Amino acid sequence: MRWKPSRPIPAALLAAALLASLLVLAPIGWTAVLAWGVGAAGARMLLFRPLVGELLVNTLALISCTAMVATVIATAAAWCVERTDLPGRHIWAVLAVVPLALPSFITSFAWVSLSPALQDFGGALLVVTSSYFPLIYLPVAAALRSMDPSLEETARSLGLGLWQVFARVTLPHLRPALLGGILLVALNTLTEFGAFALLRFRTLTTEIFAIYRTSFDNSEAALFGILLILLCVLCLMAESWSRRQARYDRIARGVVRPASRVALGRLRLPVLAGFGMLSLVTLGVPFGMILYWLTQHNSAATSVAAANLPDVLSATWASLRLALGGTAVTMALALPLGFLATRYDGRLVALLERTAYLSQGMPGIVLALAMISITITLLRPLYQSAFLLMVVYAVLFLPLALVSVRAAFGQVQRGLEEAGRAAGLGWFATVWRVLLPLAGPGLGAAAAMVFVSVITELTATLLMAPIGTRTLAVQVWANTTTLAFAAAAPYAALMAALSLLSAWVLARRFGLVRGV
Repeated sequence: MRWKPSRPIPAALLAAALLASLLVLAPIGWTAVLAWGVGAAGARMLLFRPLVGELLVNTLALISCTAMVATVIATAAAWCVERTDLPGRHIWAVLAVVPLALPSFITSFAWVSLSPALQDFGGALLVVTSSYFPLIYLPVAAALRSMDPSLEETARSLGLGLWQVFARVTLPHLRPALLGGILLVALNTLTEFGAFALLRFRTLTTEIFAIYRTSFDNSEAALFGILLILLCVLCLMAESWSRRQARYDRIARGVVRPASRVALGRLRLPVLAGFGMLSLVTLGVPFGMILYWLTQHNSAATSVAAANLPDVLSATWASLRLALGGTAVTMALALPLGFLATRYDGRLVALLERTAYLSQGMPGIVLALAMISITITLLRPLYQSAFLLMVVYAVLFLPLALVSVRAAFGQVQRGLEEAGRAAGLGWFATVWRVLLPLAGPGLGAAAAMVFVSVITELTATLLMAPIGTRTLAVQVWANTTTLAFAAAAPYAALMAALSLLSAWVLARRFGLVRGV
């Protein structure tokens, strides 16, 4: 791969891509500098403590258990939907995706308000598994749909039983999808904050927040942040190494033939009961508890805020305003990078694109603390500003936007752009009048996913929201931490309603609405 692209990159496009990469690198570098300031002796004193060992055990044990439980649930659900004659499988397919639209701290609010006994490790495992198992279900279901059915049929014709076919043929071909899904579950669990704080379960993220709240020195928080970043990088490296060990590609690239359905027979009722129980745990309890607290107007636990319509409307407007601004900034950073990655080559282009994905391994709490420190030291006018929070949103969700933007641009034929240039259009006019209209649907889907991700974000908002700005997420957090569940219910209900839009977007994107 060449360092220089095959054709010159417009200066404005290169500058925009460099800006996005610098915004990703700046908080990582700043966190490293702050952590370096602790010194070797200070680092040993802070890290080699029983508390740090307890936090690591809590974090790694939860990641391991969540990954195993979520893998079993997601793989079983995907196989039943894609390979059996399960009644109502189209409905179950959508219901398996919907939990991903509910923020994990909303799920934890529901379970904590149901019973305080669900706090600590058991409650954390229940909440994160309920919230994140769709991250494995989606790629596994897609892999099953694209898999050549003749492989399984040939194995059955050779006398292998149902479970032998699954273990020896189907499961190996699901390995890339499983590894990708498990990586997402591990990263989300590793960087989760809101759900664990509400559940009183101590992890590295909750400890970083506690240090920031109780200390004026950010060096210790930065040191823990570096530790958290290293764990994220290790997860990425482990998944990449495992993926390289085996690849399963189809030789023929024709139309995929639907697989034959396995008759459930006597297992039909138990399987239906299992799907019903899964939907009850992941959706029934969260929505049921929100509805319950919404109807407790005469309860002594109901505060004035529960019926304060102006406060609810103000929080909704703040959430929408920040989400729209954050989405606009994110797309403004992702569009030049996506266009550069699909229309130019060279090592510089690859380096800029890969740099943008580094924020995937940077927890939101570490990013927020780094940006706070940077602005206090170098850019004080931006401190506690809505624009700075929007920039943090953009850095957090740049990988999510970039994946979709790159795919949308990649589907547009380059010949159409060349025709525009031949007609006398400059590169900017070609992008504006030819490329953007054709890539519009994909770009719209990317913007919708970023919007919903921003509107449900808690950690950065909690740390960086301007004074007096109370979003829906912050209001849910504030009321739940004081056990004012009825007061939190209106905000949780609005967040759940807005979040459900993402379920529709995901279902359309993965083909779950038109048919499985």
